[in-house]
Parts: sequence; C-alpha cells; structure tokens
Amino acid sequence: MRGNIRQRGKNSWQIQIYTGKGPDGKYHRHLETVKGRKGDAQKRLTELLNSLNKGVYTPPGKVTVADLLNQWLQGYVKTNCSIRTLDAIQSIAEHHLIPVLGHIQLKQLQPSIIQSYYSQACEKLSARSVHYHHRILKQALKYAVRQGYLGRNPCDLVDPPSPRGKHMRTLTQGEVTDLLVVASSNSHYPVIYTAVSTGLRQAELLGLRWRDIDIASRSISVNRALYKRRGICQFIEPKTAHSRRRISMTSKLAEFLAEYRLERERLYHQMGKTISLDGLVFANHEGKPIDPGVLTHNFARIAKRAGLQGVRFHDLRHTFASLMLLRGAKPKVISEALGHSSVAFTMDVYSHIIEGMQSDAMALLDEVLPAAVNDAGKNNVNLTSTF
Repeated sequence: MRGNIRQRGKNSWQIQIYTGKGPDGKYHRHLETVKGRKGDAQKRLTELLNSLNKGVYTPPGKVTVADLLNQWLQGYVKTNCSIRTLDAIQSIAEHHLIPVLGHIQLKQLQPSIIQSYYSQACEKLSARSVHYHHRILKQALKYAVRQGYLGRNPCDLVDPPSPRGKHMRTLTQGEVTDLLVVASSNSHYPVIYTAVSTGLRQAELLGLRWRDIDIASRSISVNRALYKRRGICQFIEPKTAHSRRRISMTSKLAEFLAEYRLERERLYHQMGKTISLDGLVFANHEGKPIDPGVLTHNFARIAKRAGLQGVRFHDLRHTFASLMLLRGAKPKVISEALGHSSVAFTMDVYSHIIEGMQSDAMALLDEVLPAAVNDAGKNNVNLTSTF
C-alpha cells in the first residue's frame, strides 16, 4: 500500500503516503492533515498519489517556485491546453519566471517579491507581456493551493501592470480591394483571398484539406490547424468544440476555390501527380505545407506595396468580422464563424465597431417611428389634478 487515511479527530484526517527510498536508503513517507469529510481526504490522497506516479511529487515543505511551475506544466497544462499554449507558457516560465523567482520556496513567496518582479520586468517588457506573466504565475499558484502547498494565493494581493488596449487594424472595403489587386500576382493570393472571405485563422487555413471543402453546399469544415513548433510544422486538432466548426462560403469564394482546384490539378498533372482528398488546399508547388513564417513575412511585403504599412495577416480576420458587422450580420453568426467561445467574447473584442453602428441603428429606428406631436394646446395636461 502506497497511501492510507486514518481519522485523527472530528472532521480531521491524516493522510500518509510512502514516497520511496531516499539517499540514505531508507523509505520515506509524507504525512498531511486534511480538515473536512473523509471524501476530502480521499480526494487529496488521490492527488498526491497521481503526482507521485507522474514523477512530479515534491515534499510540500521544500517546494520552490521552479518545482511548482514544472509540476504544473507537466501535471496540468500539458494535459489541458493546446501544444501551442504549452510552448508559450513553458517559454515564459523558463526564460523569465524561473530565472528570477525559481529558487524561492513557495512558503516564502511574499506578495512584495512578486510585485518587485513585475516592476523590474516592466523595465524591459511591455505592460501587456508582464500582465501575461502575472496570469501564468497566478494560475500556477492557484494549482499550488489546490495541491495543499499554500493556504492562499499571494498573487491575489498583488497589483499587476494594466495592459494598454491592443490596436486592432481593420481594412475598409477600398483597402481590401487595393490589397487583393497587389496580391493577385503572388502565389499566396488564394490563401489571402480565402482569409478575408472567411475570417479563418492563418493556422486553420494552412491546415485545410480538399475533403474539408464542399463546393456544392458552399461550406468549409475546420478540423485541424498547422502550427510551426520548434522549427517543425505540425498539424494539430482543435482543442475546443468551438474551434472545430463548419462555416459557410460566399458564392464568389466557392467559385474561386473550384477554379483554383482545377488549376492545381493541371499543375500536378504536369508533374505526374494527382490531388487527393487529403491533399492540402494551400500548399507550396511541391504540395507540402506552407511555412507560416514565410506567409507572414510575404503578406507584410504585399500589404506595404498596397500602401497598408503595419497590417498583419491576422488583421484579415478582424476585417472579415468588421465588414460582416457593418453589413448587419448578427453577432452570434459572426461568433460561430470565428470559432469564439461565446458571443459575449465577440461583442467585447469588436465593441468599438458595434458602438460606431449606433447612429445607423438610430437612423433605422427613425424610419419606423412616427413623428412626435408637439401641440401645446392639444397636449396640455394638468398633472396636479391627477393626484
């Protein structure tokens, strides 16, 4: 038996687990008291045994911030988040949090130490970046509280830097036309045109296969995405049900993709190849995945030549949403097309566009409501007689 529970008093239980042999050759054990019901103690015992089985168990009294971050990454983030999210968090932990805070034992991690870290980090990084560090550290320490390493989360007593609102660049109808004219002679034109026509993320576009394109029903199924991880392109399935979705195409896009496929079939025929349903829709001339970094840099050059300095590929997604909103599409429809987790999130992201539509909405209301009667003689009411 590697662990057991025994009652110490009313609503008090002692957990005991055997952690294996130590450097002295003797078997070591960990004792911990849990207040509450026996079920609470059993839940805690299960957590300890799971961490022991995963090889991420550390005696609570000696846990450092580095120990916690590594345990949290392996025990929670790795199994509950996408690979891209794991890489991002792991990079911040390894290059920022651990070098400065890693040596500190959790029980000695005071709010003032965390606040000092934020202050120093803001000297080199943006407030938005440091705020993201705060979110990561806070979630890791929340995990520490659940594991019984801490009684409360010290990040709750810290004031993180307030990030400035991120500038969102959306293109007007005229700017979209200018961009597509310049891009028309570029090999990446098909993916650029599809991006602004669907609002799909770059990774989702590069992961599309021909089996995902239904010309007859004018729809696209999003089932995977292409990410470049540590120099290697990988196809990853969506982590959430919202990201895995089916969206409609415009008739112009459906016609374009049908013609584009015929062009690709002729090209492949010349090379002695055929297009399969599992073949990539947007690929290089050899049929291999397009490098996301190459597409990003190439698009920046196209945008610059179109007089759109600083416009990113991701701004095509924002442009799709803004044009849809301005044309009267319902937020729920746009939210589903973008793969957002909720309509509320979509409304929050594009609130500035929605606010700008109030005058148009009032104009529509003005057409419906009759003009008010403003005749003092006919509408003279003695309010005092009412009471």
